[in-house]
Amino acid sequence: MANLDQNNWFTEISDRDGSAFSLRITKKLDEQQSPFQKVEMYETTDFGNLMIIDGCTMVSSRENFFYHEMISHPALLAHPNPKNVVIIGGGDCGTLREVLKHPSVESVTQIDIDEVVTQMSLKYFPELCESNQDPRATVMFDDGIKYMREAAPESIDVVIVDGTDPVGPGEGLFNHAFYTSCLTALRPGGILIQQSESPLMHMPLLVEMRDAMTEVGFVDLQTLPFPQPIYPSGLWSVTLARKSEAFAGFRENDANTLAQSTEYYNAGIHYGALATPNYMKRAFEKK
Repeated sequence: MANLDQNNWFTEISDRDGSAFSLRITKKLDEQQSPFQKVEMYETTDFGNLMIIDGCTMVSSRENFFYHEMISHPALLAHPNPKNVVIIGGGDCGTLREVLKHPSVESVTQIDIDEVVTQMSLKYFPELCESNQDPRATVMFDDGIKYMREAAPESIDVVIVDGTDPVGPGEGLFNHAFYTSCLTALRPGGILIQQSESPLMHMPLLVEMRDAMTEVGFVDLQTLPFPQPIYPSGLWSVTLARKSEAFAGFRENDANTLAQSTEYYNAGIHYGALATPNYMKRAFEKK
């Protein structure tokens, strides 16, 4: 639920979390109702442009790097040589931009169901779309669940699930059937990484996700928390699941090189995010 009051404060009220988050708005820039969801754009006083989907904050100019860097770089650098990458969702194209910073990557296919999100991003977040024309990139507007179900077995190195909350178009990205499709499509040692909500607000969902990933056959998991200022609680997470072998560190030298072109991610951040807080450990171990 969202509200724009008479003093131009946009407030996202999260009933499920008993919390709210506000940003001061200068003006409304755009609004489109797609076949799937309502997409709005605002100009804020301090966070640049702001994208709202179905009343929920999604992306702002000021802080999007936290999310885009953490949903891409940890998985790509935990893989020894990622060549073929698939992004499910990611319509704002910020994750695509980050993936294409990796020289080993030969192809990236992004599949988002809603073209309106990308149209809005091209207009209001051009910096996120600056790599869309990279010859290694393919941008598709289709059903990502169907795409993964039909993907050739053992054809992908890394799958990045950059979806919305598990409601509406994003609901089918959080279940056994989808994880099974990802597992089948990944090569041995391949990695699935998915945004996994707030480890403070949404622990039951996070535990359910991890259990489902293990139950379909992924052999090792890592959940990395990171700041996310415009999402509920300000603390978010990504969860990595590896096929056929355990995680064995990450390419630290490449992480340090990459840090020349990132705002948040570096080797130290990666190491720090791997240090799981005690309350999360207890939740993951409890059955």
